[in-house]
Amino acid sequence: MSVLTPILTPPEVKEYMSRGERFIKWDDDTASASPVILRVDPKGFYLYWTLQSKEMEFLEITSIRDTRIGKFAKIPKSQKLRDVFNLDFPDNNFFLKTLTVVSGPDLVDLTFHNFVSYKENVGKAWADDIMVISRNPFVYNASRYSFLERILVKLKLQLNSEGKIPVRNIFQAFPADRKRVEAALSACHLPKGKNDGINPEDFPEAVYKTFLMNLCPRPEIDEIFTSHHSKAKPYMTKDHLTKFINKKQRDSHLNDMLFPPAKPQQVQGLIDKYEPSGMNIQRGQLSPEGMVWFLCGPENSIVSQDKLLLHQDMSQPLSHYFINSSHNTYLTAGQFSGISSPEMYRQTLLAGCRCVELDCWKGRPPDEEPIITHGFTMTTEILFKDAIEAIAESAFKTSPYPVILSFENHVDSPKQQAKMAEYCRTIFGDMLLTEPLEKFPLKPGVPLPSPQDLMGKILIKNKKNQFIPGENQETLKKARSLEDIVTDQPTPVDKDSIVKSGEVTEEVSEVEEDMGNLDEEEIKKMQSDEGTAGLEVTAYEEMSSLVNYIQPIKFECFENSAQKNRSYVVSSFTEMKAYDLLTKSPIQFVDYNKRQMSRIYPKGTRMDSSNYMPQMFWNVGCQMVALNFQTTDIPMQQNLALFEFNGQSGYILKHDFMRRPDKQFDPFSVDRIDVVVASTLSITILSGQFLSERSVRSYVEVELYGLPGDPKRRYRTKMSPNANSINPVWKEDAFVFEKILMPELASLRIVVWEEGGKFIGQRVIPITAVRSGYHHVCLRSESNMPLTMPSLFVYVEMKDYVPDSWADLTMALSNPIKFFNAHDKKSEKSQEDTPEGPDLQKSLSSVQLNTNGIHNATGTFSTPPSNGPGGTLNGKGTSTGKEETTKEPTKEPTELQTASFEELQQMKNFGKLLKKQEKDLKDVERKTVKRKEELLQKYAVLFMELGTQAGKKKMPCPPKTQKKKSCRKWTVDDSSSGGTPVRWQRVLLTTESWS
Repeated sequence: MSVLTPILTPPEVKEYMSRGERFIKWDDDTASASPVILRVDPKGFYLYWTLQSKEMEFLEITSIRDTRIGKFAKIPKSQKLRDVFNLDFPDNNFFLKTLTVVSGPDLVDLTFHNFVSYKENVGKAWADDIMVISRNPFVYNASRYSFLERILVKLKLQLNSEGKIPVRNIFQAFPADRKRVEAALSACHLPKGKNDGINPEDFPEAVYKTFLMNLCPRPEIDEIFTSHHSKAKPYMTKDHLTKFINKKQRDSHLNDMLFPPAKPQQVQGLIDKYEPSGMNIQRGQLSPEGMVWFLCGPENSIVSQDKLLLHQDMSQPLSHYFINSSHNTYLTAGQFSGISSPEMYRQTLLAGCRCVELDCWKGRPPDEEPIITHGFTMTTEILFKDAIEAIAESAFKTSPYPVILSFENHVDSPKQQAKMAEYCRTIFGDMLLTEPLEKFPLKPGVPLPSPQDLMGKILIKNKKNQFIPGENQETLKKARSLEDIVTDQPTPVDKDSIVKSGEVTEEVSEVEEDMGNLDEEEIKKMQSDEGTAGLEVTAYEEMSSLVNYIQPIKFECFENSAQKNRSYVVSSFTEMKAYDLLTKSPIQFVDYNKRQMSRIYPKGTRMDSSNYMPQMFWNVGCQMVALNFQTTDIPMQQNLALFEFNGQSGYILKHDFMRRPDKQFDPFSVDRIDVVVASTLSITILSGQFLSERSVRSYVEVELYGLPGDPKRRYRTKMSPNANSINPVWKEDAFVFEKILMPELASLRIVVWEEGGKFIGQRVIPITAVRSGYHHVCLRSESNMPLTMPSLFVYVEMKDYVPDSWADLTMALSNPIKFFNAHDKKSEKSQEDTPEGPDLQKSLSSVQLNTNGIHNATGTFSTPPSNGPGGTLNGKGTSTGKEETTKEPTKEPTELQTASFEELQQMKNFGKLLKKQEKDLKDVERKTVKRKEELLQKYAVLFMELGTQAGKKKMPCPPKTQKKKSCRKWTVDDSSSGGTPVRWQRVLLTTESWS
């Protein structure tokens, strides 16, 4: 993704929504109805309404989960409100005017805002357009400045009776340190009294930015700015900014042809956008303040925005995808006494879930309506029909791709099973897939259809039994006739009486596998004649006819599954059973999941609805890793973060290695994976902004989730130096995850904590979506909802993993010119540092070549002492230095041998030893020359003193021949040929002259 062109764009707010529409807002709890004007601000941050008293109520667009109209909207229960809207009159048009907006911080804690328009069909337009805005990926992945801008928009909407911005609202928006807020207001020449007001004209965007710069200074960005521009000038030129973008902010993996690097003329657009000074804009210069806002912009998102959109191939078989899946979907809390609600089916589907679970039980007389509940617990019950209606309404609101209904069927009544099948047919209508597609018959060896082939379809996962026409119809009639004497107690069913057909065996229900986790009284109840919880009951013809591509069977073994080769059968495993399989047979489990699907669900002892870590089962390719969506723990955060990508379709394509039948993948591998380039990720936590509403110290944890062979999993910063939650700075080294074996199966989690361990915010991002460079990480809540204020500023570096032994080769291949230039400079420097010049360098090179196994002067190939059978090492790990005196006849090698890892390691160690010896030799020679020069200078002075004394005694001159000889020696300079230096010649001359 280019820094210059962010892919995500803000949602469009239609003119009629910003202008406003008259509605009546009603509330069942207070039985009140008030006229309001409903609006959306032009930037799409808030849905808000104005009461007759001019008071405003705000609803953040990011908190909106659904909009409903007609029969799916809320209906007043209060008789007073029913009279207001004439609901008891047969000709009322209430359902054509109603609108319900659902919001909440998570899937359980929901608020319903109910409106009634004055005109028909107005509510439908609002419902559709609000959903378009709230589901725009930009809303959840907005830039840092976009979140700060929300505060300004709200401040300017909440004016007092004088039409001014109350200063108290600014204090409420930035509560961490009131004195700093007052100082920032004073710096902007704005009133700072609690009861003061600010004219909106005096608080434009430019002044608001100045206020933020004074409230939250950014010294760490000033340091970055200083290190990337001419230090003599207080600005960054276009060329400097271009270099910074291409060097620090651009993904090094991008193809230069498809994604050209930034150019100065393009960078001018960024200066125009972010530089506050008009003079600097004209000169093409960026100030430090402009740098801050540039790094807060959408161009510098830490997430690769193209991966948030639908970008994967959706034409692969269903078994080639991870599918967003839910366990015991109907529950809003714990597994023992939690409340069941049809609303949970809506919320999980709206959150992108594509596989939901229905635990079906027989209804009681007189209605005999099938129910959904958690068997043999104190959880409440809901009607099967209500759940089906909720699914029908919400199945394809946020994703058009197929939905799988996982039935755990304990309804042992043929009559009620027929009623269940009828509800599915009539309520789902054409959405229900009742027959296999012509191109994908239910035959061994035929793959499953793709999500693209099944768009808009609902698939049933329920036992499927084969029925013989005539005979089974008679059996069915007899079974139904027996229901007349059935009481409200469940009918006992013997295990041996369950119908079996062909190769299809019954799936052990989750209740049976959890029997060991129940107390003795419950086990007795389950084993008595009153209950049928031992197994799922017989699937009668009506329900069996709805099952096609998702036929559950009891798992036998991987060999049997491979032999039968049926892609349309699926097995369910508790987390413990699946864990046992993946630890004992990981490769077979991966191969199994290439062909057919598996569903994993939590063990029965998780009565608090906690979740297991889904990563371990994604590592072996399990498709439906079902979690408790009502619990927002770390596993759920990881699940929500993963399926936020690929357009929130609920389907994530598995890696090629986990799909191809000709490849094997072992998730427990600690070495490299063929054709997969491992990654190295380093992240430096630089600072935080507005982390808490209190002045507290804080710290950051960084975690990696991936394969077992991936590097260290968790790092932690030190506690921030002081109680500063507005702009704490951490000056620490980078956290490095050196070798991430398969980046496609790994994710990064960043979490911020207060000093006392209170949660502040978190963010989980798949490794393949992390961008290199300086970025602001906008934090999320525990339920993955965006938080307006808290953020971290980090520096991330993503690159391909390169072992130390291959670093030079990698540099030579990636940038050969730079590599050889550096190599030449290094060679020249080594020659200059060697006093004896190139002769010694040449001799050393010949020794190296001979020692490392290159052809020596005699034409024979010599093996390094530490490598191969001919080389030996002494006890200290160095070569013995002994040479073989007996020469054996050399044989021509028949084929080239590939060096093993151990041999390469030995050669590497040997090379390091040689380099160390060379360095030691150079140091000794350098010290020797220096000492020699010192001695020569000392003795030269002594000889000069002797000469002076001899002259005073009028010593006779030496013979002419000797003098001429001495003069010749005086002029000789053999330093260029490696001879004695000039100074040494001078000393010789002096000594010979006086000898």
